[in-house]
Amino acid sequence: MKNFIYGLSQYYQKLGKTLQHADGIAALALRLYLVPIFWMAGTNKLMHFNDIVEWFGNSDGGLGLPFPYLMTLLATTTELAGAILLTFGLFTRLISIPLIITMLVAIFTIHLPNGWQAIADPNAPFANMQVLASAEKLEKARQILQTYGNYDWLTSNGSFVILNNGIEFATTYLVMLLALLVLGGGRYFSLDYWIKKKLSN
Repeated sequence: MKNFIYGLSQYYQKLGKTLQHADGIAALALRLYLVPIFWMAGTNKLMHFNDIVEWFGNSDGGLGLPFPYLMTLLATTTELAGAILLTFGLFTRLISIPLIITMLVAIFTIHLPNGWQAIADPNAPFANMQVLASAEKLEKARQILQTYGNYDWLTSNGSFVILNNGIEFATTYLVMLLALLVLGGGRYFSLDYWIKKKLSN
């Protein structure tokens, strides 16, 4: 038994040394997953800049944030710059910090009152009262669509759902950014790696 454990430990260490040359793939995957998310968020804010400023600053039906123009400018710039820098793996750790702040602001000012779920699912373990109440709305909407609409066509690409807009997606992106803060751009697949390699030589 002792020899088996020792052999397993040796194999595990050897596997770790072999895989360390591919550790940049994890950072690359995280970066490329986040790029379109931040690019779409940033370009949407840019195209509707004045509307976002109004929403950020409006305390009646909006977020009621201070300095709404500055906040919109910072959020838009951060998301667009983040998408570009993450694409190339340039200043990955540095850009992760304002992106993390952006996600925290989104979580606490927009999504937190809605609970965890992004899509309302009354059968999920984290269903709050808002999500549980959505079951009746969802059933009523299905009945209307089945009666007055082409329900099969409307649901041909997926089931009809109710958006809950909870913290689920924003928290997922936050966790991914925290990982990038630790990992950096990644070995071989980022400009960060090659710049550091060049400077060290």
